Order: sequence, then structure tokens, then C-alpha cells
Amino acid sequence: MFARAGIANGQIEPYDFTDIDRTLAMGLSIAGDGWGRKQDTVGIAAVVNGISKAHQRYLDAGGIGVLVGDGRLPHPGAEAIGEAYYQWQVAKPLAISLDYQIVGNPGYNRDRGPAHVFGLRVHGQF
Repeated sequence: MFARAGIANGQIEPYDFTDIDRTLAMGLSIAGDGWGRKQDTVGIAAVVNGISKAHQRYLDAGGIGVLVGDGRLPHPGAEAIGEAYYQWQVAKPLAISLDYQIVGNPGYNRDRGPAHVFGLRVHGQF
């Protein structure tokens, strides 16, 4: 289980990580003991990210951030993300994960989304 919160004043342009001024995230990872697959894992998480009014004005004026910014931000809103994954331990050195994310207001734009993101990850360890 995890939870994380963060805040920045939004007065300077981010360039090293991502375009987030406020964040609240929480999630849970459960080992598969309960369904007879103790090496498998299921996880769920949710995060809500926001940007400051100054950051909104910057993006609306055509500013571009590390990951967002396409010329306008006429209807800003918080970006909300939900995620679920299942990791299947195929053999001791090999795991396969299926992942699903739903993103509301991608790029802080209420005119977009929701966006559905599907993922497949193969992890080998030697």
C-alpha cells in the first residue's frame, strides 16, 4: 500500500521531470496467495494531478512543458488517472504484466479524454 502527495508553487517552468504542480496518489499491490498464485501480483492505483493558475496561463499562451502543451489550454482541469495491472509469474526468471490506465483530462485539458492506455511488459531476470 502506498500514498504520496506533493505540491510546488507553479511559478517556474518544469524541465526535469513532468508538468505537475500538485499531486495526490495512492495504490495497493496484492500478492496472489489468496487465489493460489503466490508469485503473481495484482495492483490498483489512482492519482490526481493539477497545475497552478500561472502554469495554466503559460500553457494557454502557447507554452510547452516537458510532456504537455500544444498551443492552447482553454478549459483546464485536474488530470485524473486510474490504473490496474496483473503480473503473472510465468517461471522464476520470467514475469508478464498486463496493464490498463484510464486518463481523465489528459494534459489538464477538459476537452480531451478520457484516454485508454493498455500495456504489456515482459520482465526477465538472469
